[in-house]
Amino acid sequence: MTSPTTSDIDLFADEILVDPYATFAALRDQGPVVHLPRNDVYALTRYDTIRAALGDPESFSSASIGFNPMVNDALTGTSLRSDPPEHTMLRAALSENLTPRALRPLGETIDRKAQALVAELAGRGGFDAIDQLARAFPLEIVADLIGFTGEVKANMLRWGQAAMEVIGPFNQRTQENFPIAGELYQWCSSVIAADLTEGSIGRGIFDAEAAGRIPAGSAGHIIHQYLGAGVDTTVASIGNIVALFGRHPEQFARITADPTLASAAFNEVLRFWSPIHAWGRRATRDVEIDGLVIPEGAQVAILFGAGNRDPRHYADPDTFDIGRNPVDHLSFGYGPHGCAGQGLARLEAHAVIRALAAHVDSFSVGAEEREPSNVTRSISALPVYDVVPA
Repeated sequence: MTSPTTSDIDLFADEILVDPYATFAALRDQGPVVHLPRNDVYALTRYDTIRAALGDPESFSSASIGFNPMVNDALTGTSLRSDPPEHTMLRAALSENLTPRALRPLGETIDRKAQALVAELAGRGGFDAIDQLARAFPLEIVADLIGFTGEVKANMLRWGQAAMEVIGPFNQRTQENFPIAGELYQWCSSVIAADLTEGSIGRGIFDAEAAGRIPAGSAGHIIHQYLGAGVDTTVASIGNIVALFGRHPEQFARITADPTLASAAFNEVLRFWSPIHAWGRRATRDVEIDGLVIPEGAQVAILFGAGNRDPRHYADPDTFDIGRNPVDHLSFGYGPHGCAGQGLARLEAHAVIRALAAHVDSFSVGAEEREPSNVTRSISALPVYDVVPA
């Protein structure tokens, strides 16, 4: 058994955050685990290694999902930062309203809203894919679902972005966003059932707390996860859908010809451009991977995007091909901490893809604007033009 090789890269440097894939390839070539002293982390780089770690919470604890101690302290009491058996109980309350059966009645509403929004945007001949679609659509859906109104609804985007940003190391981005994330933490610590619309999922979580199905005081933590972990990544994913179809019109033509490919297309979007840059775990013991040892107590960085482009698992991984239908991609995680909101994210993304297929024959995209972000890799602006309505 030996120590992993090291690399002097800064995983959270601006240029890597904006476009990490060349760095991911170099790290994969070094080994399944690479020590990054500048970030004090052991990076997991290959598909099989990442999937195995995600499925082994006894060895890779979620007690340190963030890359600074302040955010890990702030996330105490959430299912994100817990291990079984506590995680099992909290996850059940979080997931109760996000099962396919529970979400089925919402599907028609999401489809209807997506069709109306995309039809309106297509009729304009051009629009900004981020502000007018990727942000507008999921924010409305989540606000109605959880029961957010007024000031909370108005702050959803900035709170959600800040909640993800502060998961990174204690760099300038994290420092600037902690006060904004603190607004979310404060609101979640004081929210009561009456603050949320009647019949909403948020009210249902408080009902679960009152019935003793979850610990007293945990309803606010669970609501925090719907907003903190669910909004920003969905915004990123919908933006990626439009950008990748614009870059690859031949793939969009396959969707317009056969809208039933929506699910396969979204799986490939998630594989090709993972919305999460890095996510943390803590090694609870010395862990051996292919003869390389991660020492007990080490901070681990899970690189979903590196695993999703691993040629050991996916043939021709740097090609965007919706016919691949990679149902086993890593972007929703795996194991007990697999994304609880993935069913809702799929409903929203599939609805947007079907709406684009129904109302747009072809379109072009301009240059993507990206701003470096510690955890969520997303597009900040994307002009869509020359829209030919279907």
